[in-house]
Amino acid sequence: MMSRSGLLLVVALILVEQCWAAQHVVGGAQGWDESTDFSSWASAQTFKVGDQLVFKYSSGLHSVVELGSESAYKSCDPGTALDSMNTGKDVVKLDKSGTRYFACGTLGHCDQGMKLKITTVSSSSGTTSSTTSSTPDSPSSSKSPTSTSGSSGSFASLIVLLLALLGTSLIFYMF
Repeated sequence: MMSRSGLLLVVALILVEQCWAAQHVVGGAQGWDESTDFSSWASAQTFKVGDQLVFKYSSGLHSVVELGSESAYKSCDPGTALDSMNTGKDVVKLDKSGTRYFACGTLGHCDQGMKLKITTVSSSSGTTSSTTSSTPDSPSSSKSPTSTSGSSGSFASLIVLLLALLGTSLIFYMF
């Protein structure tokens, strides 16, 4: 049977893993929208295994389709879609390293540049990701990228959590 301190350690390790995972809101503050420059946004990100992509958009106006190949991505062909989402706040967990392709499923939006190619790297590699998006030159492509990542603000929370668990473990040993 596992001791209380052993159980606390397991819980702490699970929470630490969750704290280090980043949530990338696709497109930053603009979200998943045809006015967003996904190429600039993606090039400012590092996608690691365990991170999440969050697609925020107006449901009914847009959707998210995960495409099955680079050729489907380049030709905006949803025929090989691996997944299709339309809630307006779709979350995709990056559970393995490699390249993934996403596009808006609304007719014509992908052809207008509403698509995203990301490369996820293993958490331990420390390599930056290779990201691109085919977006036609437009006034919106000159906007600066907005990055949203959940891991930077959680470091202090992680320290507080670890200190609390350490204190709890000490209390269990004293009694």
